Amino acid sequence: MPEVYIGCSGFSYYGWRKRFYTEGLLQKEWLNYYSSVFSTVELNVTFYRLPSKTTFKRYFSQTPPNFSFALKGSRLITHLKRLADPEEPIRAFFESALILEDKLKVVLWQFPPGFKVDTERFINFLKLLSPYKKRYAFEFRNKSWINDEIVEILRQFNAAFCMADWPDFIDDLSLTSDFVYIRRHGHEGNYATCYTFNEISKDAERIKMYLQNGKDVFIFFNNDAYAYAPKNALQLISLLRNST
Repeated sequence: MPEVYIGCSGFSYYGWRKRFYTEGLLQKEWLNYYSSVFSTVELNVTFYRLPSKTTFKRYFSQTPPNFSFALKGSRLITHLKRLADPEEPIRAFFESALILEDKLKVVLWQFPPGFKVDTERFINFLKLLSPYKKRYAFEFRNKSWINDEIVEILRQFNAAFCMADWPDFIDDLSLTSDFVYIRRHGHEGNYATCYTFNEISKDAERIKMYLQNGKDVFIFFNNDAYAYAPKNALQLISLLRNST
């Protein structure tokens, strides 16, 4: 049976105190609380720096057995090196990330707007990722990557387009794998939009369609300002639960 994973892009936000996290809850208890409400989280911290192995062990031990993580791949690989000579950074990334074991469900790779399509590098990158046997989603910020050749390459490796509402050209893309990956950044990528009931309802209908087609669905809310992300994620969970 296909599954839906609904969560937020991160959990450690001071602005969520008294809005999502109960008053008096210590920061070291935030992940425990978050994982009692949601079954998945997307971690963006791994884009900027790789947490210590001790931190990954804590993430693993502080979450329930059925909890899952999506990690954002290192910007060293995607933004600084632009997939050139990625072997060692990939190895270092997974040496720590695989501490999460089966709780690590997806790695998201976001490419910068100035990085135009490079098919040779992309195929080489996917080949280097394959031995780690995880799911991979790609958030392309340059439109040159949205083409038929990339669609076929993604299908070959069972990798997915990341669909998002910003930039809008990636919001509705071809399905290339056995899962769908969606991010909600807020209107125009401002991270400060609370989505309306109608907008959440449209996502719910879309997710039901993907599930009916046998696809697992991951959707993460990145509109972290004012704790809008957990609010909207809970609304979506409620809508899907009440529609079954």
